[in-house]
Amino acid sequence: NKIPQVILVGIENTQRRRDLTGPTDVKKDKEIALVVGGAAVFRSFIKEELFPEVNKRYRIKSKRSIMGESLAGLFVVETFLQSPEMFDHYIAMDPSLWWNDHYLVKNAAGYISGLPAGKKLWFAGSQDISHDTRQLSGVLEATKSPGLQWHYSDEPREQHSTIYRATKEKALIWALNE
Repeated sequence: NKIPQVILVGIENTQRRRDLTGPTDVKKDKEIALVVGGAAVFRSFIKEELFPEVNKRYRIKSKRSIMGESLAGLFVVETFLQSPEMFDHYIAMDPSLWWNDHYLVKNAAGYISGLPAGKKLWFAGSQDISHDTRQLSGVLEATKSPGLQWHYSDEPREQHSTIYRATKEKALIWALNE
């Protein structure tokens, strides 16, 4: 009884590093997989194929949430900034914000200024990745978007391998309770 009832949809993808990353010009980024930079196509699949299929099969409410960790957290933050209309609640644990030379953090202020009202963002950073998440928190604090509710959970005692289990409950409680 800590959160409202939800329908949880897990999305299996065929190439994680392709589907969860945006484009990059950084040589080291391109070394993690043969193909990267497919996040826009994956987002299109979610919007144009998955959403209609879920709507057809289940009685759902209009609110949608997305949650991810690591590269999936990067996908969550990129979706929040570049396609904010897709979801109402965004949850990212240890998002890989180093991707493409910190592109999302460096450009977040420009994206945030055009956010639609009623969005919620919860994100956390472990000791392994908190430099980037703290920077994003600073951008959000400085930008002060009026329609955005956000919370940053600095988790210095957690590691990249432990942060999801350590934070998922408080993230869901914060994000889903209106």
